[in-house]
Amino acid sequence: MGEILTIFQGIGVVLQPISLLYLCGGFFIGIVFGALPGLTSALAIALLLPMTYSMPLQQALIMCMGVYMAGIYSGSITAVTINIPGAPASAMTCIEGHALMQQGRGAQAIGHATIASAIGGSIGALLLIFVSPLTVELALKVRTPGKFSLCLFALATMVVISKDKRKGLITLAFGLMCATIGIDKLKAVSRFTFGFPQLVEGIDETTLIVGAFAVSEFISQVKVSNKEYKELSDQANRVQFKRRDFFDIWNDMKEIGIWLYIKSALIGYFIGVLPGAGASMAGFVAYAEGQRTAKHPEKFGHGEPRGIAAPECANNAVCGGALVPMLSLGIPGDGTTAILLGVFLVYGIVPGPDLLSNQLATFAPMYVALLISAAILLPLSLFLFGPYYLKIVKINRLVLYSAIGAIALIGVYAATSSAVQMFLAVLVGIVMYFFKTQGYPNVPFILGVILGPIAEEYLRTTLTLGHGNPMIFFTEPDSLVFLVLTVVFAVFLPRLNKKSSASVEKTTGVKDEDD
Repeated sequence: MGEILTIFQGIGVVLQPISLLYLCGGFFIGIVFGALPGLTSALAIALLLPMTYSMPLQQALIMCMGVYMAGIYSGSITAVTINIPGAPASAMTCIEGHALMQQGRGAQAIGHATIASAIGGSIGALLLIFVSPLTVELALKVRTPGKFSLCLFALATMVVISKDKRKGLITLAFGLMCATIGIDKLKAVSRFTFGFPQLVEGIDETTLIVGAFAVSEFISQVKVSNKEYKELSDQANRVQFKRRDFFDIWNDMKEIGIWLYIKSALIGYFIGVLPGAGASMAGFVAYAEGQRTAKHPEKFGHGEPRGIAAPECANNAVCGGALVPMLSLGIPGDGTTAILLGVFLVYGIVPGPDLLSNQLATFAPMYVALLISAAILLPLSLFLFGPYYLKIVKINRLVLYSAIGAIALIGVYAATSSAVQMFLAVLVGIVMYFFKTQGYPNVPFILGVILGPIAEEYLRTTLTLGHGNPMIFFTEPDSLVFLVLTVVFAVFLPRLNKKSSASVEKTTGVKDEDD
């Protein structure tokens, strides 16, 4: 009863004018970043991370929820209209969405994507609100050896779902190395500073996040020719929609049936709970399940609305699911929650079961903001701004990406008050850019940066408790469970990820990357 009352108090916080302003602002930013190919909600939150220093915690989290939900959804806009998903999570939407676009039903395709995203996001947020307390109770039973094994499970899972495990392991190792620079927390001695006193305090997490996402993306976009970008803008200019066209979908929705929406949302939520799985995998699994249970599976690939509703419902439900391990265990569920974890660390907050048990009132507005973003802002944005969504693609790319680069570096300086950290952000960005050009994913790097120090602390503490005997990880039941799960996932997830990537590349020509 007390938890429900706390949630209602969170509603009051979100409905305050300043909180609604932050939520709507974050939602608009998420729409822009999600709809522009190459930009993601993770990058948006990475750029906003330095700004959160001057914001109250609750308002910062409310704004991030708007970015998160809108960023996942808006990738479907360009997926439908120009067959290029704005976000990897919408890769499966290209298949049926663009087929409908070619049939002159592009507005209905975007309408299906929006309504399905609203349903999936709402279900995911409600499950987060009502199921996460049970998750917290289970998390309290996990002791120090189990916490290390859980970190190992998250890091290993991120590697095994990478299309190239060797490359995923290398970027993870690079992140772990960056995280070890500076003062050793347990012995208070400096390490890996290479004689530079500026590195004694280590490399700030904001620096590493901004470098890996913002600076590397800025360098990538510099190499995109103006001709390529102009072709996207010209293609967008040829598409015209009217508001009423977006809502001419009710007969299709009746045929789809409410059960498909619920089932797809559940798939997305529980895949989101798995660390590292992400919205791309959720979209693939939901699409495959929607096709398997369809009365006319032969229609898939030719503009079947079920093929839009299923993946869009699932990938937005991931938002609620991915927050569960991050909040209750400190393990990010996907790339965006990995960046969101950085927001917590900015305020000196380390997520965990005790945190949610003792400070639920602090985070209740975040739950409510996620629900409002899905249930109200998504359909409302379609009604108000639907015909103008394609204007996003027409933003001058030189202005856009120059602004991103400048904001990123200024943000690092604002967060750290150090010109050295700005230089390190550029250096990390250059390294991650070359990694990206060779097919190395950047999400394992971020997880290594964030989870590395936590895993090291749990490992050394556990070995101290066990007097140096590593068998303690196998004799403690909670630790053994996560070690077994690590082995199981190492066998199962690569097969599923391989099918997902093959399906996306075969049908859309778009490479499926980590969110």
